[in-house]
Amino acid sequence: MMEKSAKIYVAGHRGMVGSAIVRCLEKQGYTNIITRTHKELDLINQEAVKDFFAAEKPDYIFLAAAKVGGIIANQEALADFMYDNMMLEMNVINAAWKNGCKKLEFLGSSCIYPRLAEQPMKESCLLTSELEKTNEAYALAKISGLKYCEFLNRQYGTNYISVMPTNLYGPNDNYHPTHSHVLPALIRRFHEAKEAGLTEVTCWGDGSPLREFLYVDDLADLCVFLMNHYSGNETVNAGTGKELTIKELTELVAKVIGFDGEIKWDTTKPNGTPRKLLDVSKSEKLGWHYQTELEEGIRLSYEDFLNNPMRAER
Repeated sequence: MMEKSAKIYVAGHRGMVGSAIVRCLEKQGYTNIITRTHKELDLINQEAVKDFFAAEKPDYIFLAAAKVGGIIANQEALADFMYDNMMLEMNVINAAWKNGCKKLEFLGSSCIYPRLAEQPMKESCLLTSELEKTNEAYALAKISGLKYCEFLNRQYGTNYISVMPTNLYGPNDNYHPTHSHVLPALIRRFHEAKEAGLTEVTCWGDGSPLREFLYVDDLADLCVFLMNHYSGNETVNAGTGKELTIKELTELVAKVIGFDGEIKWDTTKPNGTPRKLLDVSKSEKLGWHYQTELEEGIRLSYEDFLNNPMRAER
């Protein structure tokens, strides 16, 4: 168990996941949380990371920092996504080990699992067949981080764990028109359509892919829970175990935002992975279950979008 006064470093505290972890830690009474902005500490710079760890020597680390984006961003910057994420995570995990960190938790993504993995996807299906090509670079980087934690455990007896979340959404999300994920992109698109009085909105693909969504504060709660209650080389899936089609999601977002026009589909655009549902039986057996249902989570996310106009510009 983490002591309430232990020195806890949250890498990526300004991002959606990192900020949720900080909120969760503060709510639970942890008093010694360390953060650094990207300007203060570039995690891709190995020397800077070494210096930071040598000076601060955190007891516990939540590694939530990453270079992320949607289908377009991933396809346009394959090399950048791989390099930046590989360097960032290797620098932090290695420095944590060299400076005697008690426990590290690595945050990955469900895109690490094979494109056509048996559904729902168990943690054990990792590396059993090929990845989805649209985010292969990001997935390979995340798999490397997960495996490096495992190999340090095996070789040096560290206590490093990893968590693989499904699609996330919530406060501090990225609503950029081309570099955001599906749910925040839909929130922005339907909000702008409603504001402009449009009678129709066109969405990508045919609406058939199935997706699962987890509210980010629920993920943060699981992250802190696992840091206190789980050790092991195999990762832990973070999700709800529920799925819906992109078409159903789109209609739900339109309903929450109050857009009552027509929704059309551009079938010349890619769908992405046909189905991505996580098997969450492992986290449930450990005693954890999600709290926030999707419609309520979308409502909370839309409030965040409206109250934080600067975030809408990212």
